[in-house]
Formats: sequence, C-alpha cells, structure tokens
Amino acid sequence: MTKPRVVVLDYGSGNVHSVAKALQVAGAEVQLTADRSAALAADGLVVPGVGAFAAVMEQLKAVRGGDLIDQRLTASRPVLGICVGLQVMFANGVEHGIETEGLGQWPGTVGLLQAPVLPHIGWNKVEAASGSKLFEGIEDQRFYFVHSYGVTNWELDVQPPFIAPQVTWAEYGQKFVAAVENGPLTATQFHPEKSGQAGIQLLTNWIGSL
Repeated sequence: MTKPRVVVLDYGSGNVHSVAKALQVAGAEVQLTADRSAALAADGLVVPGVGAFAAVMEQLKAVRGGDLIDQRLTASRPVLGICVGLQVMFANGVEHGIETEGLGQWPGTVGLLQAPVLPHIGWNKVEAASGSKLFEGIEDQRFYFVHSYGVTNWELDVQPPFIAPQVTWAEYGQKFVAAVENGPLTATQFHPEKSGQAGIQLLTNWIGSL
C-alpha cells in the first residue's frame, strides 16, 4: 500500500526535522522542502511554527506560504498547522503591544495568556471536540505544550447547511484553543511530535484522513 505523501514546509522555522521524523513514524512518506510544486502536489502539507508570531509570518511571506496554503485549501487539500502554525491561521497576533496580521483563515486574535507563570511548558490534557477524528482513541491523553500566547475566544460562527469547525480546548490560567478541525484545515497548539505515543497516534489519525 502506498504511503500518503506529506510535505513539511521548510520556510525557516525550527523543529522541522523532529516533525518530519514523527510523521514518518506515523506512516507518511515525508519531504522537507519549500518547493511550491511539491507542496501543492503532496497529499498533506504541514506548517510547523516555532518562535514569535511576527517572525513566523515574515518567514512565511518570504516563500509565499500564505498563497500556497490558500491554494491547497481552495482545492480541499489538507493542511496541518502546529504551534505557531496554528496561531498564524488566525486574523492577527499581538505580542509586546505590536499587532501583526496573520493568514486570516479564521477570525480572532492571538494574545498573551493570562496565567501565573509563562511560558506554558509541559504536558496538559485537552477537552477534545465531540466526534473529533483527530483525537479518536486519544481523547483522554495529555499533549506537550510550549507557548505563552494563544487564542481564548472562538469567533467563527457557522450556520447550517455548512459544517461548523470542531474546536478542542485546553486550560492554563484560562481556556485556550488547543486544536481546530475545519474541513481540510487542521491545527494544534501543542506539539504532537513531542507528545509521545499520543502525538504519534494523532498524526496517524490525520494521515489516515488524507
């Protein structure tokens, strides 16, 4: 049986090699590249993100990542964002009082979490969305987070006959978006590649949907 082909978008963000390795373990044929043709042709595209919102947006703009993601989603071709790769899918991010425009796939603002200690580093449980395919079989597992910023309000209101996104939440000081499943666009605030067997199963679930 042919393995699904997944491109990890290599646009300058860190942590790409561990993401690629985890995807291979989860059953994908993985290519680490910024080549547009390869990224458009792949069964799945992964957009990792490490560091500041503004810096990741600058790096994505340099490789026209926003256009690439738009083209894939318009054609209903799956995209998975990880950590800041989730955050940049929202309309904007505010860090140190500076607002940066995001990719705008979802309305909402990424802001500093209101918590006693930041960054939020370590394992945390999630409240998986009802009927989630991404969390199937791992609804009660913990996942590994490293972040100080997040989305605390879900603002996209979808009415029938359209299908509403499935939003998974976690809590650290306050509730924040831990994952979103929205048609071909999926994203996690946590790092599945650092989340042990639960993270591998989550990636396996995503790869199985390609």
